[in-house]
Amino acid sequence: MSRKVVRTSKFRHVFGQPVKADQCYDDIRISQMTWDSNFCSVNPKFVAMIVDASGGGAFIVLPLSKTGRIDMSLPTVCGHTGPVLDIEFCPHNDNIIASGSEDCSVMIWEIPDGGLTSPLSDPVVKLDGHSKRVGILSWHPTAHNVLMSAGCDNVIILWNVARGEAVVRIDSVHTDMIYSACWNRNGSQILTSCKDKKLRVLDPRKGSVICEKDKPHEGSRPVRAVFVSDGKILTTGFSRMSERQVALWDPKNFGEPLTLQELDTSSGVLLPFFDPDTGIVYLCGKGDSSIRYFEVTDEAPYVHYLSMYSSKESQKGMGYMPKRGLEVNKCEIARFYKLHERKCEPVVMTVPRKSDLFQEDLYPDTIGPEPSVEADDWFSGKNGEPILISLKDGFVATTKNKEFKVIKSLMATTSSSSMQALQNELRELREMIEQLTQRFLLFSLPTNYKD
Repeated sequence: MSRKVVRTSKFRHVFGQPVKADQCYDDIRISQMTWDSNFCSVNPKFVAMIVDASGGGAFIVLPLSKTGRIDMSLPTVCGHTGPVLDIEFCPHNDNIIASGSEDCSVMIWEIPDGGLTSPLSDPVVKLDGHSKRVGILSWHPTAHNVLMSAGCDNVIILWNVARGEAVVRIDSVHTDMIYSACWNRNGSQILTSCKDKKLRVLDPRKGSVICEKDKPHEGSRPVRAVFVSDGKILTTGFSRMSERQVALWDPKNFGEPLTLQELDTSSGVLLPFFDPDTGIVYLCGKGDSSIRYFEVTDEAPYVHYLSMYSSKESQKGMGYMPKRGLEVNKCEIARFYKLHERKCEPVVMTVPRKSDLFQEDLYPDTIGPEPSVEADDWFSGKNGEPILISLKDGFVATTKNKEFKVIKSLMATTSSSSMQALQNELRELREMIEQLTQRFLLFSLPTNYKD
């Protein structure tokens, strides 16, 4: 009689834990929009959440340290005329965030270091090109200032944000609404799932289909897909009987899945978050009160269930902290920002270890904030691998945030010209103040002195 051998894994005992109540962000009216995006984006400086707003769309951006009860009068980013559907921080500059809205536009915003002190309604750049609402945004992982947007017009646009130009427009591939769109590790391919029940791997610059899979899941509910290690693809979807499923595919052989597992019968769409450093994929269902996590390996059945974090309250959205924002001395391997009806609650995923020393096996070199290729070069055909950083001493920015420059017609982009423009503005401002001062003095004189 053979004994069942338990698979060895250093992540078998990973556990999730919510932070204490005073470290949550309370009294925030999270958006009531029925849209399957994360509604939250986070980086080592800020957390941003889409909120309810009358007369347009808005989201709030808070410094991570601003926990506790959030004042109702807190300034918001409120430039959209329709509800905001998706937001995402730029991976190469923690102060830049993109937003997509029901008003068919994409806007790029620059958040000052300490957070907002007054409402922000003028974006740095406004990108117009979609004819219907924009529900998916994704920054390129390695190219500077390249943004992908997908709208309900079944179109994907790749923008050169610094120039404010739509460089690539993929409008003849998808025949129905796009459910998800994401990049691979070096940004040389795009993976999309669509309402026409097809999974497609695209060449982003040519806009052509490299390979596609018809009906990765039999059900008619939305399918989500992400690239995992070695170019494989993980999908979440529904069976014909509306059971939630997770599957792993090899794009070189799209015929049959490497594995397909049924999970439960809930109706919420499962949002996958993949960590390439540990090989763990976290599945967060909208409307669920749990986060399931699996380890993706090279040995069958390829997707191994690890555990589940459960809580009492359901989640309306989820933010995922980049690796460089984690506390490595506490063996923290992931941190989620779970949105409730009226608050945001960080949930920490930890590997239990007795030693306080840096755990090299948990923290291999990870993707840093430095881009490896400029937008123009990338659109010309050059790929760049991610520039990796070590987390041994915690992440410390050795270089200043990659400067965000907007190129306007006939305006140079060098720092000297931007400094010159700033000096000109200051000169004009001084002249205006002097004129106002003279007028004020003139009007404050008695009437008989004015002549």
